[in-house]
Amino acid sequence: METMRIFIAVPLPDSLLKKLSALQQKLERQSPHRSVRWVRPEGVHLTLKFLGDTPTEKLPEIKRALAAVARNTPACTFTVEGLGCFPRPSRPRVIWVGVQEPTGRLAALQDAIEEVLTPLGYEPEGRGFTPHLTLGRVRRKASRSDAAQVGEIVTSTTVELLAEEPADRFALIRSVLKPTGAEYTTLEEFPLRGGNDL
Repeated sequence: METMRIFIAVPLPDSLLKKLSALQQKLERQSPHRSVRWVRPEGVHLTLKFLGDTPTEKLPEIKRALAAVARNTPACTFTVEGLGCFPRPSRPRVIWVGVQEPTGRLAALQDAIEEVLTPLGYEPEGRGFTPHLTLGRVRRKASRSDAAQVGEIVTSTTVELLAEEPADRFALIRSVLKPTGAEYTTLEEFPLRGGNDL
């Protein structure tokens, strides 16, 4: 049975990816050598749902479900600002830039995607939806003191408003893991209702 590693995300414009890349470079210069594995700019997505290895024969029903969500969900605008790390600065694992969308439409979109995919065998995320853009992951072999230093750098770095972007569509994306890093292919895009009016 052929499978594809897939996820659902809001695509980001090159202008924002360039700003995120500049921020990564700044943080990398300050961080202990090789303590963080930085995400390549083209690999930064506003992820809504990770599906993982999925049989290719399930793709048509997944696409049908997502198309129905897109038809019934209004577009919105989100801002990108702030810097943080999961789970906490003293033991950081993931370094992220924050995403804010005050109307709740982005969260409602993610909820709707969870709802239509549950009958297809995809369990809803246990933790609540915290929209963010992952910049890097602290390497497992980084020492505790190096990791703590990365956390201090993150908490002492202020990231003002980087962008205000429309979430007027989302995409089903294939990820192929390679030694050089993951490669991404958009399988299909789903325009949201009223997306062209933003």
